[in-house]
Amino acid sequence: MNKSMLSGIVLGAVVATAGGAIAGYSAMANKTPTHADVTRVAEIKEQEKTPRQVCRDVTVTRQKPVKDQHQVIGTVAGAVIGGVLGNQVGGGNGKKVATVAGAAAGGYAGNKAQEQLQANSTYTTTEQRCETVYDINDKIVGYQVDYRIGEETGTVRMDSHPGERIPLQNGQLALNLQ
Repeated sequence: MNKSMLSGIVLGAVVATAGGAIAGYSAMANKTPTHADVTRVAEIKEQEKTPRQVCRDVTVTRQKPVKDQHQVIGTVAGAVIGGVLGNQVGGGNGKKVATVAGAAAGGYAGNKAQEQLQANSTYTTTEQRCETVYDINDKIVGYQVDYRIGEETGTVRMDSHPGERIPLQNGQLALNLQ
């Protein structure tokens, strides 16, 4: 092989390699991306309040219903006892006055005694008391997604977690493909 032929082969190989490298670089430079790279995903949450009833038994003291609202029994019994005791005092007309006064005082005392007994007459029962309480839970309503397409960055809100990449359609995020 002569020297000029060898030089031609080497020169041809160098040109072919350089041409291939330039063609490969231009093919890569003109290639449009098919996906955006996800750089960060943050959950978007809202508080959800769920009502529920909480019931418990409580002990309650109540006044018994009054059978004799005007305390007639106490008044009559007090008047009889007071009249009998007043009749034991004095003589003649004084005895009559003492009997009437004893009956009046006894009637008043009997009335007040029965009133006090009725006020203190209670019973205890158990009642159920309920109230509404709210359970609070965090609910995920979306995702704040940061992405990168080549050197450009952006942020978008998505309904579902995008994973590591978001597809592109005509150079734009294809969010409806998710």
